[in-house]
Amino acid sequence: MDRRNLLRGGAALAFLAALPRRLYAAATGYPRLLDGPMVGATTPESFTLWSRASGAFDVAVEYATRRDFADAQTTAPVAATQDNDLCTAVEVKGLKPDTAYYYRIKTDGIDDRHQPLPFRTRTAPDRPRPIRIAFGSCARVQLYPDQPVFDAVAAMEPDLFLWLGDNIYADSDSETAFSAMYTRQRNVASLVPLLRSVPQLAIWDDHDFGYNDSDRRNPAKGMTHRLFNRWWANPAAGLPDTPGIFFRHSFGPVDIFMLDGRYYRDPPKAPDGPDKTMLGAAQKAWLKRELKASKAVFKILASGTGWSRAEQGGDSWAAYLHERDEILDFLRDEGIAGCFGISGDVHQGEANCIPRSDQGGYDFYDLVSSGLAQYLSPKFVDQHPEVRLRAPWVRSANFGLLDFHFDPEPRVELSIRDVVGASATGDPIVLRAADLVNGRQSWRAAIDADELERRERAERGGSYYGGE
Repeated sequence: MDRRNLLRGGAALAFLAALPRRLYAAATGYPRLLDGPMVGATTPESFTLWSRASGAFDVAVEYATRRDFADAQTTAPVAATQDNDLCTAVEVKGLKPDTAYYYRIKTDGIDDRHQPLPFRTRTAPDRPRPIRIAFGSCARVQLYPDQPVFDAVAAMEPDLFLWLGDNIYADSDSETAFSAMYTRQRNVASLVPLLRSVPQLAIWDDHDFGYNDSDRRNPAKGMTHRLFNRWWANPAAGLPDTPGIFFRHSFGPVDIFMLDGRYYRDPPKAPDGPDKTMLGAAQKAWLKRELKASKAVFKILASGTGWSRAEQGGDSWAAYLHERDEILDFLRDEGIAGCFGISGDVHQGEANCIPRSDQGGYDFYDLVSSGLAQYLSPKFVDQHPEVRLRAPWVRSANFGLLDFHFDPEPRVELSIRDVVGASATGDPIVLRAADLVNGRQSWRAAIDADELERRERAERGGSYYGGE
């Protein structure tokens, strides 16, 4: 009996040895991914894949243009180390623009047995074509573990997704707490397909920078900065001599300026004035320099907190109006066209505008999305942005959508979408590139008729939401 068992065991081992390694590597402790993969920064010639391994193994990407991987290539391996909590970002280079690629992660040379099928993503375009960018903020996995809004985001098939802060709610000075929140959020079932296929770029806000309303005095910002860079695959983070998470990213004819509104932020309650800053001198100089250098038709200024003065007593640009207006004056004085803003933080969806055409510039729009998975707040009834273009949305989770078109003329449609992807704020706001040039007034054509009536009533001395 023992001899027969031995022979059967030997035959089984021989059979397993004849199989490809990816089919029989099923022993306990098999090298695999704990988190990811997630697509990060993408260019016409490359894409980056973030992941977190189950041990200190080499991580590589096998990629192909064919579903059967007949033309497969594999990147050089990148070591997942304990020093970086086993996180890696592997850049796949030498690719064709605007092309779909299949990929799979190889950990210690082995395919992940828990993710046996390949994923697919796409390189960025190198010429004008319709582009769809989705964005949002505020994902509190502790309260909302399901997050169905990401099913709607994925159904819209965006080319790019932008996280505008409060991407986790750590509210801690503990590295363990941050890592735990990051890994929980990365494994939300509705989010996983989006992470695998659509490029993800991110900035932070207070809850993933430190505690609520944190500013430059946050004593843990060195740690949170290190963890942010560990868990995201952005194309850059600050400057060599200026720590931070800000960067510029080009996607076709669109330039995206992702701003760091926390690392250098003066306390919000300090009196506003020419010296009060949200960005810090070096980041602001960088922004001006990069805006002047940009040749993009449209330029998105992405901020964790709102650009309008709606939250005058809150934690937004309303407490830094001197610096905000300095930036808007710079756009006017340097003749930099095509800029508009997006932001988050406020637990509601909004579409606001800062009218600058009467000062020789052009009207600056701010599309606000919050939250992806967070309780909503109807505080808009006590807020007064310069111009409210649409009634705010507080009935469900929401995300922002930017649809760019370049034929027959460059234009972008701005909309807030609800938890099932329907338009939450009425008709999209349509901005032509020709609207975003000095001296051009556009907000009156963009405002909803009901909001215009409310605005005119308030200007006559009545209540915005009440009677005369």
